Amino acid sequence: MPGFAFLTRILVVLALGAALAAQADEIEVRGARLSSTEEGLVLDAEFAFDFNPRLAEAIANGVPLYFAVEFELMRPRWYWFDEKSASKRMQIRLSYHAMSRQYRLSTGLLQQSFGSLEEALHVLRRVRNWLVVDHTAMLGNASYEAAVRMRLDIAQLPKPFQVSALTSPEWHLESQWARFAFRPPPAPTAGADAREAKGAEAK
Repeated sequence: MPGFAFLTRILVVLALGAALAAQADEIEVRGARLSSTEEGLVLDAEFAFDFNPRLAEAIANGVPLYFAVEFELMRPRWYWFDEKSASKRMQIRLSYHAMSRQYRLSTGLLQQSFGSLEEALHVLRRVRNWLVVDHTAMLGNASYEAAVRMRLDIAQLPKPFQVSALTSPEWHLESQWARFAFRPPPAPTAGADAREAKGAEAK
């Protein structure tokens, strides 16, 4: 029966995916915090993970690894679906250069070099002052739910490695979404601004 054979293949694929997810190495979100600045909301986050021998070998052989840090800010609504107020994604590239014997972390135009893999991972595990919500965003005086996660982006691997990564748990390194409540600080009123300016003039 063709239909039964097709269904069987689908079930096998789903079972394989569940098994890989169960065996995959995990990233733990140790902590996350949003702070308000003049530029907007910035995120600090701590992650905990180690490289298995397969990933360490790939880096040592010159295969760059790309990590994605993803952020979401949602406003819960009891009468409808939650509203996504903001989302941001940061890509971090980890590579090894045999000529200089240096490990490099690259984020946009920013590059940092390290003498050992552990030094590079120490920085990779920490996100500092990441602007996730611009000051121009109109956030209401309400409770929000923030969420952050980190994962190894296997879609950025060289093509030959992508095939292996689809079936090998050694290439799967990711965290669950870590969620926490957040309420934006109240915006200063016009009266408060005037009183502050008057106080500054008095000084």
